[in-house]
Amino acid sequence: MIASPVVPAVTALVGRDLRAFARSRSQLYSSLLFPLMLLAVLGTGIERGLNPTSIRDGDYTSFLVPGIIVMTAVFSSTFSSASYYQDRDDGMLRVLLATPNPPWAIMLGKSLAGVIIGSLQALMVVAVASLAPAVDLRWQYGVAPGIAAVVAGIVLLNLLLSGTAQALASRIRTMSGFHLVMNLALFPALFFSGAFYPLAHLPAWLETLGWLNPLSYAVDLLHVAMYADTASGYFGLWVDVGVLTTLSVALYAWGLSRHAREGER
Repeated sequence: MIASPVVPAVTALVGRDLRAFARSRSQLYSSLLFPLMLLAVLGTGIERGLNPTSIRDGDYTSFLVPGIIVMTAVFSSTFSSASYYQDRDDGMLRVLLATPNPPWAIMLGKSLAGVIIGSLQALMVVAVASLAPAVDLRWQYGVAPGIAAVVAGIVLLNLLLSGTAQALASRIRTMSGFHLVMNLALFPALFFSGAFYPLAHLPAWLETLGWLNPLSYAVDLLHVAMYADTASGYFGLWVDVGVLTTLSVALYAWGLSRHAREGER
């Protein structure tokens, strides 16, 4: 249970980072418009140019939606975690750590802001895709339960990504190094997660990497909830939920603790 005096500090930090994000229109537009542009261009181009038979009804645009949502969360986690370096370099982090609040509360506030921003951006992509005439989503559990599953999957994914980013930021001293490592770690993982092509049609060694890739379970959860029927899921909904919950909570707690210890130094 978080001590009550800490709650206002955490809330204030979350609000501060959310306001900074809202004022940064270039980050807001680029992180939202780029995934939607990719969905429109890549989805339409492949669907009409190749007509892939491994996709439901050859509808590649709808197949691509869960992957684009995951990609949006990956972009957002990278941008949001960079605020740690900005606050550190301009001295704001030192000022925050000099307050009576414990270091873990400061890091919790900043990391929760990143989770909220990433989740909101991903949900905006869900909303736009749901309204797009070219996208045919099938909420097999019903719209309300399906949306609940999607929201849960997106929040868990952002917790996982935030924890990973926090752990990396506590070890890497420069923003350029952080972005390089995040790109090297997350973008290859994105490409063999089933986001852009089904895992079942990959070579055995890539399919094995897909099983070991945490992003694969987020993509599969979104596919099962909003695109494919239960039989078409790669891992299964409850396997996805179990793996994502375990990894997300563990990585978020670990990353947050590492970052808090770093802030004490």
